[in-house]
Amino acid sequence: MSKIDPAKIWSLNYNLLMSVIAGVSPDISGLGLDTKELFVLSQVEEHPYPAELAATLSMPKPTITVYVKRLEAAGFLRRELDAEDLRRHRLQVTPAGRKVTARGLAMLSEAFSVRLGRLSAAEQAELRSLLEKMS
Repeated sequence: MSKIDPAKIWSLNYNLLMSVIAGVSPDISGLGLDTKELFVLSQVEEHPYPAELAATLSMPKPTITVYVKRLEAAGFLRRELDAEDLRRHRLQVTPAGRKVTARGLAMLSEAFSVRLGRLSAAEQAELRSLLEKMS
């Protein structure tokens, strides 16, 4: 049995995900945002504070600030003072933001579904199980 190369597995996974993202990027751009902005928007409801969002997405805080400003200018996001701590801003997805998030995630899901379709139902179940185990 040959030795498993973790870097190769990581690389295959990364390339697969980047390929799916690249394939739908033009469609997501048509919604008025880029894929990274979509990922930011998709996490705001669970992580409404910029610092928390940066940690969750493994992005530098200044990068999150840039995305938040763009998303706010586009009308997809609002910044509000936190009633419990007036020094902090809480992020709120607008109805327009929810709409583009749902559409963008559906596009990614469809594109990934095509790739999953290359696997049998049993292989898909095994992949899910393995990914859950690794997470």
